[in-house]
Amino acid sequence: MLIGEPRRPYFLDIDTGSNLTWLECQAGKGPCTTCNKVPHRLYTPTPDKLVPCADPLCDTLHQDLGTTKNCRDPPGQCSYEVTYLDGSSLGVLLLDKFPLPRLGGTDNNYPTIAFGCGYDQVGDPNKPETVAVDGILGLGRGSVGMVSQLKQKGSISYNSVAHCLSTKGGGYLYIGAELDSSQVTWVPMAPATPGRPNYYSPGQATLYLDTTSIGTKSLSVIFDSGITIRDIRHRIHDMWRMLQLEASLSKSLKVVSDPALALCWEGPSPFRSVEDLKKEFESLVSLKFDSGVSMMIPPENYLIITERGNACFGILPLLGLDMYLIGDITMQDQLVIYDNEKGMIGWMPPLCDKEGYQVRPKL
Repeated sequence: MLIGEPRRPYFLDIDTGSNLTWLECQAGKGPCTTCNKVPHRLYTPTPDKLVPCADPLCDTLHQDLGTTKNCRDPPGQCSYEVTYLDGSSLGVLLLDKFPLPRLGGTDNNYPTIAFGCGYDQVGDPNKPETVAVDGILGLGRGSVGMVSQLKQKGSISYNSVAHCLSTKGGGYLYIGAELDSSQVTWVPMAPATPGRPNYYSPGQATLYLDTTSIGTKSLSVIFDSGITIRDIRHRIHDMWRMLQLEASLSKSLKVVSDPALALCWEGPSPFRSVEDLKKEFESLVSLKFDSGVSMMIPPENYLIITERGNACFGILPLLGLDMYLIGDITMQDQLVIYDNEKGMIGWMPPLCDKEGYQVRPKL
């Protein structure tokens, strides 16, 4: 995306699991010693773009984050800390031009958006310093989220977002379109709760392997396109012992230990591609929601191939939070729609490497 004045290119992670859009940035006169090595030159704001702490936008940001602002030091800026599963980012809120493709080519269609200048990244000390993106495109339900801001400014007339991530690389992203397709499976969004006010959730679901339940109870489901499942570290849950037993019954698969994830299998030879997975794994995993709707997940969308050539299970419960976190791998080759106007989440399996396949915005 081309951001700022003058416009400069940046790569952003499409993240439906968080609200705040932010770029790693150069704040102050010295070099950014806590920034990652990003693809492009660090964003550098001018002082006039900073949002004051007393501005209502600062209150909105902290309401979305569930934090309390501190205007004592320094009073001239809106400081924040946003926390993720694998670390956090410290920064200040600012306003700058944020043009989006297909909103038009005139300056009037380049809205000024509030987003973050992330000057201090705190994460895993073993995490590589070089990253593939310059920041986060926050598409969550919160008021400071990109989609909500665009709707408030009149840049879009419909509050929705949809993405289709291809296993072949690429895909497409809709913002502000009411998508019309009879092939979409819809489920109501779960109401916002104090602990999870801005997440996209289709409610609670039970996990099945083919027709066998592998969960002791239904758990809340969160759709989070920004999560990289490899970043989750936790003890394996007792319920997954059933899945281990199922895998052990296969003559060609062996349960092994792998540092990448908790539950992994070794095949007759190292797994190298999705096609290799299809040869050894035939079972479908499904999420059956309490509303009666089911999401079918093929092996290539619930398995991750590790550096060791093992296949690991990529849908894991987060202990202590009682929920399943559905990340970008599980959503590959499906168009996932978050319709905030109707309060609905939908999905369908189009060809994500062909833009707009079988889906058209309503006119």
